[in-house]
Amino acid sequence: MAAVIITSCARMGQPDGGWYDETPPRITGSSPADKSINVKTRKIGINFDEYIQVDNPTEKVVISPPQIETPEIKAAGKRIVVEIKDSLKPNTTYTVDFSDAISDNNESNPLGNYTYTFSTGDHIDTLEVAGYVLNAQNLEPIKGILVGLYSDLSDSIFTRQPMLRVSRTDSRGKFIIKGIATGKYRIYALSDADNNYIFNQKSEQLAFNHDIIEPTFKPDIRQDTIWRDSLRIDSIRRVPYTHFLPDDIVLRAFTEEQTDRYLLKSERAYANRFTLYFSYGNKQLPEIKGLNFNEQDAFIIETTEKQDTITYWLKDTTLVNQDTLRMELKYLATDTLGVLQMQTDTLDVLSKEPYEKRMKQKKEQFEEWQKAQEKAKKRGKEYQTEMPAEALEPKYNVQSEPAPDQNITIEMPTPLQKVDTACIHLYSKHDTLWYKSPFVLRQKAGTNRIYELLGEWRPGTEYSLETDTMAFTDIYGKTTAPFKTGFKIQTEDAFATLMFNITGMADTTVVVQMLNNSDEVVKETTTTDGNASFFYVKPGTYYARMFIDSNKNGKWDTGEYAADRQAETTYYYPEKIECKAKWDLNLTWNPTARSLEKQKPMEITKQKPEQEKTIKKRNLDRAKSMGIPYPGN
Repeated sequence: MAAVIITSCARMGQPDGGWYDETPPRITGSSPADKSINVKTRKIGINFDEYIQVDNPTEKVVISPPQIETPEIKAAGKRIVVEIKDSLKPNTTYTVDFSDAISDNNESNPLGNYTYTFSTGDHIDTLEVAGYVLNAQNLEPIKGILVGLYSDLSDSIFTRQPMLRVSRTDSRGKFIIKGIATGKYRIYALSDADNNYIFNQKSEQLAFNHDIIEPTFKPDIRQDTIWRDSLRIDSIRRVPYTHFLPDDIVLRAFTEEQTDRYLLKSERAYANRFTLYFSYGNKQLPEIKGLNFNEQDAFIIETTEKQDTITYWLKDTTLVNQDTLRMELKYLATDTLGVLQMQTDTLDVLSKEPYEKRMKQKKEQFEEWQKAQEKAKKRGKEYQTEMPAEALEPKYNVQSEPAPDQNITIEMPTPLQKVDTACIHLYSKHDTLWYKSPFVLRQKAGTNRIYELLGEWRPGTEYSLETDTMAFTDIYGKTTAPFKTGFKIQTEDAFATLMFNITGMADTTVVVQMLNNSDEVVKETTTTDGNASFFYVKPGTYYARMFIDSNKNGKWDTGEYAADRQAETTYYYPEKIECKAKWDLNLTWNPTARSLEKQKPMEITKQKPEQEKTIKKRNLDRAKSMGIPYPGN
């Protein structure tokens, strides 16, 4: 009995090995002292009461004013040493913002957001501004982008001088710029590729606006909730604090279109075509002069939508069998002054499929076919006496149960010489009989070798698409084999209808997009009266996005700093949308009801907020598991 009593008493003490250290590191002093004035030294030492570590100082620690030469930041034992390499500016407040980078060395207890401040003048500037940086196209929070202030309010300052004070955004896209003096400022964001704090490369993501910022502050009260554990509130208290303003700035960042034009490469991956790749497109296509072939009527030319990639299909099989095409190429290219000028290059375009290799492959294929026919003949089976010509094999995109607003697409592997619509048949079934059904075959807009077959698709009706031999013939004389497939249009009861009434967008051209849970466009429509409707919506969970189509070209366009043009404005419907079969869903959407950083639903936000570093409370969990009192209570 005594042994039992002794054991019970032992459980009321502390666990073997003691409790975990849950006390964050405490600053015991610094040299110079925090908030010192008239500082001359560029070396700062900060002392702690225990061994500490600094997590990823290159990314997390930001010194303002910005430093052209990278400062040295080292943690050694119970001390952090910061050595500034740039010369100190006179009468300037310096801030070393450690964010949440400092924690103790044993249990990684975070110090919390910490900023060390000093001044080379006779006072400390203490104002702050805060806000968010979002991707202008999809409102994704941008992590790690620089945000900076200029007191010079001229438009050109962003391209001429480094930022005055800076910060970096966290995983939520949030920034806080500290140590600001009273005055008027303009604000910019920059993915600074060359670390000079100036926008000087078109590849650098940027954000700007013309708002004049006047930092200020006011006394305020915030409500702090103290949690005993994950379920119980210990206390709620009202805490006075200094509220710095503005704290709701939203910057929309974009990357400018790369308009400098030059030839990236030429490639002939297949014998029957070669491709020229340019950094930027132009309506004026290159001029080709053959040096070892006749270029007249030699090609069928295909371009991408932006005309930056140009493919030349060789029409003559003699050229296809020529391994090297030597040519003189004249094209528009950007010179050192940024002006398009005609440039002439000589190219040797070599086939990666040499003629000899292709002939060897054909011979092997013929021998395999010949063996198969001889084998069939010996066994008394049907056999061929002549090897059939290689057929043209299109890709027929036909779903078994398409929606009434879906059309059939036919994708060709090579350019066509002829389409014989008399060899294409569409039938629809009424009762038990099949009847010819009207259709239109046309090239799909914005594509080179994709054709659309449009029919009068009736919900619940069965159809049969049939093509005869030689319905399609390509430029090399290949023809298609017969093809037949059946499908049935789904009934209207299988779908939902989604309608938006978008407030404040009357007389504005807006592109509205339905999105899946990967933030990808499922359906799209354009409206000029604020009403957007989506029909034949499959049941499921969706999201919605819209952008103001300022130039009415049907696509989202980026901005340009030199032209003082912002990217087209994007908004998200802030809630997920549940669509059910047979339901008509009418939603009112006010795009400006919420600030932009609060619009995009978290379910489709790819840049998730990182979990804030907090004390782990392992002692509480340990005490619960052992059934003993938690010493922190």
